Amino acid sequence: MRGKQGKSVRGEVTAYLSLIFILLVTFVGGVMESASIQVAKNYHRADMNRAMECIFAEYQKELLEEYDIFALDGSYETGQYTSRNIMDRLSYYGAGNVEQEVTRIRFLTDKGCAAFRDQASSYMEHKYGMGKAEDLLEMTSVWGQQAERADAYAKEEQAQQEYLDGLLEENEGELPEEGNPIRSVGELKKSPILTLVMPKDQTVSEKRIDRREMLAHRSRNSGYGEFSDVAAEDKKVSALLFGEYLLKHFRGFTKTDHAGVLDYELEYILAGKDSDRENLESVVKKLLLLRFVPNYTYILTDSEMRAEAEATALTLCTLLAVPAITEAAAQGILLAWAYGEAIMDLRSLLKGSKVPLIKSKESWQLQLARLLTLGTEEDYNDGRDDMGGLAYTEYLRMLLFLEDQETAAVRALGAAEQNLRKVHGQAYFRADLCISRLEVRSVCKLRRGIRYQFQTYYDYH
Repeated sequence: MRGKQGKSVRGEVTAYLSLIFILLVTFVGGVMESASIQVAKNYHRADMNRAMECIFAEYQKELLEEYDIFALDGSYETGQYTSRNIMDRLSYYGAGNVEQEVTRIRFLTDKGCAAFRDQASSYMEHKYGMGKAEDLLEMTSVWGQQAERADAYAKEEQAQQEYLDGLLEENEGELPEEGNPIRSVGELKKSPILTLVMPKDQTVSEKRIDRREMLAHRSRNSGYGEFSDVAAEDKKVSALLFGEYLLKHFRGFTKTDHAGVLDYELEYILAGKDSDRENLESVVKKLLLLRFVPNYTYILTDSEMRAEAEATALTLCTLLAVPAITEAAAQGILLAWAYGEAIMDLRSLLKGSKVPLIKSKESWQLQLARLLTLGTEEDYNDGRDDMGGLAYTEYLRMLLFLEDQETAAVRALGAAEQNLRKVHGQAYFRADLCISRLEVRSVCKLRRGIRYQFQTYYDYH
């Protein structure tokens, strides 16, 4: 009995151990199979990552050299984009034999040129640090206030003139033409602004562009898919950094050190007109209004200047003998005087001199008597230089910050596109075919019918 029981026990142990061994072998085999599949997945991912890095290394060289912007020419110098271009390059770099599909793609021009703005801001941050933007940040509120007050003062000037005209009509009188600053400035406003402020030794560029070719006006290729999970947030600091980028990479009236399709590129970014002359004229008018604000603000606080304006008004209104008309005329003279001073400021800026943001008695240029000869043959004053002031490009910085960022970016990238096409010999180049972000879905077949799907993302940042 004992012998039979012993054999039975040994048999059960053997069977138990056999089962354990089978389970162990199965487990080890499963682990090895899982590891093998994972290795195969990793190989496919590695192939795809390498291929993506390789195609993004084929960035548009001239765009980087001229404008410090990375972008992949999705047309590959053909001027036409298809996803097949990307698939062929991925296959060339060893990511073939898999099913691939572009699931998300972003071109430089998408979302108001968001990728262009992000890269430009990042470039300036890495090159100069955040200190420069932070130093300017406290001035942005002042810039905004000046822009708001400029509109308010323009309306006030018009209302004051209408009020004075109404009083004169009501009393059946009129102000004399001789010695009348209000009339003199009224005549100035009818003249082309550039004839009043251009330096005598400089001429205005007559270069023009074809609106139909410009990025801001032609149809553009668009990407698809949202990148909210990786997109940078556009903040006030980014707007400042983008403005600094524009000042560094594009030229304006006082900075003409390289040839382009337009001489006044910064002015084009701000105005969007078809010619250098129109763009410069538009920007000068904006600056004239901005300079009018601090001039008028100061003149209201200067008792001597107000007294001089009141005395002139009294002389003009002697025959009318209506106090309300005298008061309105004095106010009109102050407005005209501030406008004349703004013209002097623009003369200084365009010849390369500096003008202080806030006026004082020491920095005021125009005497009331000289206002009467402004813009005539007797006008020889071309504006003075105030070393403690701001230069023309620094006032453009203010305008660039106040400008809509998407509008400025589209115009800037359009100017860059035309320069690359017509000046640097890249006739095929189109900014709306330049890829900045890309995501590709890959589906590959592993052994035993296993299908593996994964996403590969790459961008310039």
